[in-house]
Amino acid sequence: MAISRIEIKDKTLYLIMASASRLREENIELVQMMLKRDYYVLVVSANQPYEILKQNYERNGIPMEKIFVVDTVTKYAMGQDHTPVPNCRFVSNPSDLTGLGIAITDLLSSNKEKKITLLFDSINAILIYISSQNITRFIHFVTNKLRLMNFSGIFLSVEKGLDPDLLIQLTTFVDQVIDVDVEG
Repeated sequence: MAISRIEIKDKTLYLIMASASRLREENIELVQMMLKRDYYVLVVSANQPYEILKQNYERNGIPMEKIFVVDTVTKYAMGQDHTPVPNCRFVSNPSDLTGLGIAITDLLSSNKEKKITLLFDSINAILIYISSQNITRFIHFVTNKLRLMNFSGIFLSVEKGLDPDLLIQLTTFVDQVIDVDVEG
C-alpha cells in the first residue's frame, strides 16, 4: 500500500511500519503529505544526521521552512557541536532521552499556535542505543504530550524489527497501526 493512499487524520497518532529498504522513502512521502496539508513537521531523527536529511528533503522538493529537526545523530557521530541551525536542535546522542524530551517539549511548546505533526524516525534506530523498556517509557511520554497538546504524531518503524512485546506496547499508545507493505 502506498503511503499516499493512506488518510492521515488531524490529532491522531500512528505507528507506521515499512520494510527497511522503504523507510527513507516513507519518511519523504510522509513529510510531503503533511506539508501539502499545511502542517509544520517536527522530525525526530535517530536515523540520519541533519545535513543528510536536509539534502534528501531538498532533492525531493521539500522546503525546509516548515520543518523542525531534533537530530540525535550528528553530535554523537562528529564528537563535537554542529554549527547552530535555526530549524534544528542537536541532542548529544540517541540515548539522551532527557535531552530529547526537553528538545521535543521546547519545540512543541514554542510552536503551539501552529498545526504540527511529529515524525519520529525511527524507533528501530533508537533501539540500537537504549533498551526496549526505556524506549517504551519514552514513546509513552511523547504520545501523551502530543495528545495533551492536540498534535498529531507518526512513529516510523521497520516492520519486522520490533520484538513482539514492544510492538504490543506501542500499539496501545497510538490510534492506528499501518503496515505500508501490506496491500489493502
